[in-house]
Amino acid sequence: MILSLVDEAVRSGARHQKACEVVELPARTLQRWREQGPEGGDDRRKGAKTPPANKLSEAERAKVVEVATSAPMRDLSPRQIVPRLADQGDYLCSESTMYRVLEEHGLKAHRGPVKARTNKRPKARVATGPNQLLCWDITYLPAAVRGKFYYLYVFLDVWSRKIVGWGVNEQESDDFA
Repeated sequence: MILSLVDEAVRSGARHQKACEVVELPARTLQRWREQGPEGGDDRRKGAKTPPANKLSEAERAKVVEVATSAPMRDLSPRQIVPRLADQGDYLCSESTMYRVLEEHGLKAHRGPVKARTNKRPKARVATGPNQLLCWDITYLPAAVRGKFYYLYVFLDVWSRKIVGWGVNEQESDDFA
């Protein structure tokens, strides 16, 4: 299959190396497959060729969705559903599998009685002239004694970027700012 795709691309005018990059295989691998016969040789790429034996069936997936959307569980996250089912002696799947199944069915939204948290951006402050908006910064100044610092407070005008005030203190405190 891969050999025929690469051959078709080369016949259409693509370079062999670029065609190999598109199928994400080294050119040498395709060359080795060709040498091994018309079937294309042994595909030794890593990855599962068959689905795992413990993969959930469609009936089990439907049961997971049914349980997650049932009245007592609809407001709970998979992190809470799986232990509750285990307490009842019922094991459907792992927590991560439940997350995957719910995401496949479009059910992985905020689940719970509380509204989802919304992140609000802080209000943008704009200065249209000097001395309208100030910002401040604290810089640590090393003292002669090891481990001791002085704290330099600097106040800047956002518009002109000039220092409008400063002070040095021995303690860091918001009272000085």
